[in-house]
Amino acid sequence: MWLTNSPSPLYYETRRIDQAVAELAATGFNTLYPNVWSRGATFHRSRWAPLEPALAQAGVSHDPICRMTEQAHRRGLQVIPWFEYGLMEPASAAVVRQNPDWVLQKRDGSTALEMHGRQMVFLNPAHPGVRQRFLGLIGEIVQRCKVDGIQLDDHFAWPVELGYDPYTRDLYRQSTGREPPDNHTDRAWMTWRRHQLTDLLRELRRVLKSSGLGTAYVSLSPGPFRFAYNTWLQDWEIWALGGLIDELVVQNYAYSLAGFAKDLRQPALVKASSWGIPVEIGILSGFGGRTTLMPTLAEKVRLASQRGHGVIYFYWEGMWGVHAGAEGPALRQSGFSQLHQELPR
Repeated sequence: MWLTNSPSPLYYETRRIDQAVAELAATGFNTLYPNVWSRGATFHRSRWAPLEPALAQAGVSHDPICRMTEQAHRRGLQVIPWFEYGLMEPASAAVVRQNPDWVLQKRDGSTALEMHGRQMVFLNPAHPGVRQRFLGLIGEIVQRCKVDGIQLDDHFAWPVELGYDPYTRDLYRQSTGREPPDNHTDRAWMTWRRHQLTDLLRELRRVLKSSGLGTAYVSLSPGPFRFAYNTWLQDWEIWALGGLIDELVVQNYAYSLAGFAKDLRQPALVKASSWGIPVEIGILSGFGGRTTLMPTLAEKVRLASQRGHGVIYFYWEGMWGVHAGAEGPALRQSGFSQLHQELPR
């Protein structure tokens, strides 16, 4: 289960956190993926980034992620914090203003991409300052809350149209003796940038393993392979085969059952079952006024299970919370409980 604050009051009261964990445990869940890094802010006091404004305004004294982890571990559930925004920051963020050389640029010198209804930028995974901050941000929550791993998603990325900033140009010239090509989809140019992202992932694994932080488990939740590589330079097949990720969660938010089943047959996903790591499917339970009805959800879960995949639902409030829809919380909670009892263990 993915859990987040948007839109949800979950993080702001210990009572809500405790109740949510208890209900999820009773309904057959085994792993929680709470969002810890979103919109340029964290859900704990950090030396690397600002505290989420609503959490700061509420004057909350508890750490939502540590509280959730404590409650989950008492019930035998694992907790893997989800660093949703990865290398992405609001264009207006202080870290962007203070470190303009950290920001990737398009060929015309612009930096902003329209995403989630806001102007966003991506920090350069090849820049030492960006790497130090990224690794520090992850390391502190792993150490503080004694979690069971961390999750990166499709925002741990190098958008393919970016990479024409002075820092990257200089680094590319030093590495190859050439200027970056004007065509941002040039295959050699894409491969070189993908290697920089891979190097950061490799460094993250090394830091988690060598620093005594307690876990080196890395989950990745990308989109379908072709889209992930051609849009975000995420080569998750190489990352899995190279031992850089321990779990693959492929998002599949197709509306129809036919579309969902078709996406399960993607070649890279079919091959992933033989890679020796857990392969899960991200399923939309409900979000932003869109609620998937229980019969459809149950069939999607069964289709994934037939192929040997687990599932992760997006998101908590779409289960039996504010986006429970016309079926209502009681029917959905009992429906999920029954569905999970039927699944193979």
